[in-house]
Amino acid sequence: MRLSLRLAASLVASISLLALVLAYVQARSEKRSLRRDLERRAAILAEGLKEAIEPHISDKPQALQSLVARFDNHRALLGIAVYGRHGLVIAATPGLEARLTEPVFAVKQAIAANQGRSDYLTLGSTPAHVFVMPLHLAHNGELSGALAVFQDASDIEALGLGRDLLLRSLLEALLVTLLTLLIVRWSIAGSVAKTVEWMHDLRMGRYKPRPSTAEAELLQPFEKEVGHFVRSLEAARAAAAEEARLRDAAEALWTAERLRVHVRNRLSGSRLFVLSNREPYSHVHKGKSIEVEVPPSGLVTAIEPILRACDGVWVAHGSGDADRKAVNSHDCLRVPPNEVNDYTLRRVWLSAEEEAGYYFGFSNEGLWPLCHIAHTRPTFRPSDWQHYCDVNQKFTRALLAEMQDTEEPIVLVQDYHFALVPRMIKQVRPDARVAIFWHIPWPNPEAFGICPQQRELLDGLLGADLIGFHIQAHCMNFLETVDRALEARVELERFAVNRGDHLTLVHPFPISIPFPEEHTALTQSEYREALRKETGIEAEFIGVGVDRVDYTKGILERLRGIDALMEYGPQFRKRLTFVQIGAPSRMHIQAYQDLFAEVRREAEAINRRWEVGRWRPIVLLDRSHTHKEIEGFYRAADFCLVTSLHDGMNLVAKEFVAARDDERGVLILSTFTGASRELHEALLVNPYDAMQLASAMRLAVEMTPEECQKRMRRMRRIVRENNVYRWAASLIGELAEIRMQKQPENQVVSV
Repeated sequence: MRLSLRLAASLVASISLLALVLAYVQARSEKRSLRRDLERRAAILAEGLKEAIEPHISDKPQALQSLVARFDNHRALLGIAVYGRHGLVIAATPGLEARLTEPVFAVKQAIAANQGRSDYLTLGSTPAHVFVMPLHLAHNGELSGALAVFQDASDIEALGLGRDLLLRSLLEALLVTLLTLLIVRWSIAGSVAKTVEWMHDLRMGRYKPRPSTAEAELLQPFEKEVGHFVRSLEAARAAAAEEARLRDAAEALWTAERLRVHVRNRLSGSRLFVLSNREPYSHVHKGKSIEVEVPPSGLVTAIEPILRACDGVWVAHGSGDADRKAVNSHDCLRVPPNEVNDYTLRRVWLSAEEEAGYYFGFSNEGLWPLCHIAHTRPTFRPSDWQHYCDVNQKFTRALLAEMQDTEEPIVLVQDYHFALVPRMIKQVRPDARVAIFWHIPWPNPEAFGICPQQRELLDGLLGADLIGFHIQAHCMNFLETVDRALEARVELERFAVNRGDHLTLVHPFPISIPFPEEHTALTQSEYREALRKETGIEAEFIGVGVDRVDYTKGILERLRGIDALMEYGPQFRKRLTFVQIGAPSRMHIQAYQDLFAEVRREAEAINRRWEVGRWRPIVLLDRSHTHKEIEGFYRAADFCLVTSLHDGMNLVAKEFVAARDDERGVLILSTFTGASRELHEALLVNPYDAMQLASAMRLAVEMTPEECQKRMRRMRRIVRENNVYRWAASLIGELAEIRMQKQPENQVVSV
């Protein structure tokens, strides 16, 4: 009520003031117009009278007075007067002569200048206008006096802001205010009331669809923020319900909300800065519009709750073709898009030459094959190394710029693309706590010694306070490499390296995936029917493989295993089809182009050898698929083949297990993956042994449902309990504690 009265009073005051100002301006304009009209009529009248009076200017005053008297009581005239050359009245209309008690200044001006003059004056108490016209003798044109025409100007001078105008302005203000309040109540107040009622229902736990308030365009920003609030409220309620359920079940499952709370407590106000090559969100042109794409990355799922908890910053390569249009002048934007923007994405721009040298060159033609030991020769070019150094420096500068106002920042560097960054950061910000997680394997010292820049890479990595690998074996390989290549003290009892009075911990953190708690609606047979319609598969048994086309994934080896199964297991011909989803990858590199062509040739050769009618043993789908599409293949398959020749973890194995909430399906897993250290219930194989692969596939399709369920249930429990949120909590939690462990107040550091 108080707000409505204040609004009404302010509207009345402002509209009244506006009306008065407009009325004042209008009155002045009308007054000027009437004055111009009066002056014009006076000039015309004086010109006509001049012709009548000038011939009699030299007559006797009585004759001139008689002539002038004819204009007494003329409409709109107060009178006329004739002046001599010295400014004295010679003749005047009877009603005017008594009012001319003082000299008229305009008369003196007109006689002196021999030009007409106009002026406003007061005759007695009457506002008047006078126009003075010089008079001349008819025979020689000599100035003989002046003719003055006096007109009544009282109506013009009376124009102004009278009482009637004030009352009219106030009435108009009241009417406009009333209409405005009615419009506001009709178009806005009703929408606000509906929204308030809806929010009240949500707060009380009664979910209802959001009311439509499209008629109130002014409320659209408010509607958007309310939508963000509701989504946050729903997410918080869901998280609280999940936490309560887990507590009731005495479980310790890590969730996004639990990770957020855990990290907020551990960081104690510090901010987290993440550095990676791939960005969590990219902007791309789709026709005439710009759309946001989210890469299918478990890393984004794990890191985002942490960044949201501490208003962190993610520094990454801006690779989308519309990325530059989405950032501000500092190359930053707030994310996630279309939600409550909780953290900052800082984009770094790379030229085509830098990307070719740093990413495709040194990282993926050098370090990738070197670390995977997949029998592909690594290539190290001096120019690629120079680009690698320059790009690491460029990302470091961007990271330091974001950190400049943060005390004791916490930095998490991702992967082999940025091995030099930890040392670069520490040189400028020794107060920063820095970790780097190496997502690929670390080979034995002999293999890594092939790299010409191994000492520089190791020195850069040892600038970190914590180095993480997937498994303990990779940690041991790294420590042995440091022991052989650098002057440093390796402390095996706590898995650490002391170099230059700086301690670096080297620990395993096996990465995982977010375990889906919601069950899928369709059954295996329904997924299989949909798969048959999509691909034309006609088989009793279906196997699946999901990979980028990469020489480390053992795709050729698994195809040869299928060939061996068809050859030595004729009972599976026309009954089993293997679906290989192989998305093209790194096609800028010749080795990947050659591999892609070889995979196609091998699949076609095996199909030609064994196909019967419409049945084929291998279906190769060489395009990218969404996670939802891939889940359908996981659910339809009898077994999943993961035959990596060397892999840090391989999340495909865990994705397959997580997708099988029906507790069916068999995982066939390479012993050369990090995942094989956790998923012991999988059928473990050597991917180089085609006969062993064939035997594993036969065992998978012949396994009893009870045995299959027992194995899958155990693997699902492992993946569920050791999910990606637990990985992030362990990594960030240990990094947050490093400073206290390394430098207690009473410790004396020896040199």
